[in-house]
Amino acid sequence: MYASCQKTVLVTGGAGFLGSHLCDRLLMEGNKVISLDNFHTGSRSNHLHQASNPNFEVIQADVADPLPNLRVQEIYHLACPASPPHYQESPTSTLKTNLLGAINVLNLALRTGARVLLASTSEIYGDPLVHPQPEDYFGNVNSFGERACYDEGKRAAEALFHAYAAEKGVDIRIARIFNTYGPRMQPDDGRVVSNFVVEALQDQPITIYGDGSQTRSFCYVDDLVEGFVRLMASDVRTPVNLGNPGEFSVTELAAMVVAMTGSRSPVTYLPLPSDDPRRRRPNIAKAERLLDWRPTISLKDGLGPTIAYFRDIVADQPADSRSSPLQSVV
Repeated sequence: MYASCQKTVLVTGGAGFLGSHLCDRLLMEGNKVISLDNFHTGSRSNHLHQASNPNFEVIQADVADPLPNLRVQEIYHLACPASPPHYQESPTSTLKTNLLGAINVLNLALRTGARVLLASTSEIYGDPLVHPQPEDYFGNVNSFGERACYDEGKRAAEALFHAYAAEKGVDIRIARIFNTYGPRMQPDDGRVVSNFVVEALQDQPITIYGDGSQTRSFCYVDDLVEGFVRLMASDVRTPVNLGNPGEFSVTELAAMVVAMTGSRSPVTYLPLPSDDPRRRRPNIAKAERLLDWRPTISLKDGLGPTIAYFRDIVADQPADSRSSPLQSVV
């Protein structure tokens, strides 16, 4: 670990769900933070509470375009739509964000000597044939599937990070993020936690794709941010899984959400989308060993503040505007 001191840190995608929580953590530690976001899926409201902070700056820009000439010591590269409805809106734009965004961020790191962390994803494992998934598993990904723009985009971004490190000496870190949830998720982002909670709070049918036996692991956002910070401060230059190894079926998650919200929602079933992984769970032995990191917040404990956040959003909506959230793969 290197010594802690005030740094100027760039967070691409800083107005998003994960990015805004990361900005808060970095500011809390006394750093100067620049949030760069095009606000396609990020929200200005996620930064309102930091508006008067003199150490905080927001730049509206697209990471796929040439970046401003910034002087930074660290870069967290989080910019990219992460929910299926958003990244499937325009597969070419998603690929450009992943590929050109990675190149632009790496070139900035090369110019400034900054350490740079890529927010990669468990989606690079595809529908895994190895369970739980360790970092040395190469994955089972359909390069022509509905999710390919995101899956393959992140795989290519990892390859770019590795190439810049090997050829140009850029100081890289790579985090492979598994399902993460918490306050500031968008209510219509199509991910399973936000879908279920919003549906339950409105007493609408809980929509399960497939028979509900498919599994996921759910990491609370504060645990993930802790993993980001530890990985950035470490000397680990190879990919590291960050996720909660607790494994739950989609049916179990639905039952927990209904119970915790006091909902009257029934459960409905729709066909499973193509390329939807049957099982997903991280092997976090590497993070435990090298970062001394492991999640501390249980699914039940994390769902409490998440439900409270969405309850406020639903309460603020006019009754006639409430509708079922966008549905998508889990």
